[in-house]
Amino acid sequence: MNQLLFEGRSLVGIVSSVIRQDDLRVAYSRLDWERMFRLSDFHKVSNIVYLGILGKGDSLPDKWQERFFERYQEALLFGENCREQITEILTWLDMREISCTLLTYEFIRDFYKIPEMADNQALQILLDEENYFYAKGYLIDLGYEVDSSYKGMGERLHRVSGVSIMLYSHLPFRTAKYIKNMTRLLETAICKEPYNYIHMLPPESEFIYRMAGAAYRYVTDELTLREVLDLLHYHMIWRDELHREAVRKHLAEFQIEDLAEKILRISYMWFGDKKDNYFQNQPEDMSVYDVLEDRLLTKGIINHETDEQALRLQSMIQREIDKEKQKETWELRREKWERQKEKVMKKVRWAFPDYHYMSSIYPTVEKAPVLLPVFWVIRGVRLMLRIFTK
Repeated sequence: MNQLLFEGRSLVGIVSSVIRQDDLRVAYSRLDWERMFRLSDFHKVSNIVYLGILGKGDSLPDKWQERFFERYQEALLFGENCREQITEILTWLDMREISCTLLTYEFIRDFYKIPEMADNQALQILLDEENYFYAKGYLIDLGYEVDSSYKGMGERLHRVSGVSIMLYSHLPFRTAKYIKNMTRLLETAICKEPYNYIHMLPPESEFIYRMAGAAYRYVTDELTLREVLDLLHYHMIWRDELHREAVRKHLAEFQIEDLAEKILRISYMWFGDKKDNYFQNQPEDMSVYDVLEDRLLTKGIINHETDEQALRLQSMIQREIDKEKQKETWELRREKWERQKEKVMKKVRWAFPDYHYMSSIYPTVEKAPVLLPVFWVIRGVRLMLRIFTK
């Protein structure tokens, strides 16, 4: 457990030193670089780590230094290709009058001092079910392949040297409260120029979407350092235009306003400017941030959750998961019963053929249909005799 936390905190240290452009001492020689690569890949910060290990070649094997460099190159190529490809996709959707909403957009790259520090973020598009399959077919024709599926919600499509596209037919949340409030939030989407059918959330609504999404993924142990880092950059750019109380009021409708603020605050602790006084009052109990940090950095392996909102949301999500599993279990049982029923019916139909079949073998049945049961017995006896006489 201590090793997990050591590696997680070391990863935060490397990323924060690059973001802040300061000199933070990290014990590079003590790190297991295979585990560090996999951890940074999960948190989608491998390209930033590469910048942090430049000049530290003696501290890690060449193999892993090359792997980090590959991620950095991917980020460079993404920056060169993404805007053109995204414009192509959005133009195609707009020309065919396919109404959709962009849940997140790639312009978050513009907020990073060094663009290649940004992630190869997937473009997230929400469509109705009919247009979902239409758009998916178009992407497949362009050479995209499905690399992840989210049952009942959508799919992630990717193309070599291309952007990743997240197509959603339903919002990627399970609880009714989240879906209700997210749907209400999407009603604030505005038309994105120069398109007529492409919509995007205004800054305040997108910030609420990001905050609520981060809280949701925190309790499902899917929240990454990249998402926390993007949240910080987004907030720093727009915070002077955001109505703080209005944002908190909206988050209260999700019942995660305190949890979301904790995530935002820890993003400033990790990656923000130490001289930034946005959060002026220091919390009395800092141990709650240790709990959040331990859970986030170990992907939930260390989980001593104490936040009431996190526990409530986690419980609500788990109930929905249990309902889905119960539904799947009943569905499997129903399918099994249907298969067994079909097997029995086949045997019944073989033992007692219908009128048309029997009349083709026994003309008397056609003249006197009432004798059909009698000829079932006659046919059965003939078949039995045939078996015993072989």
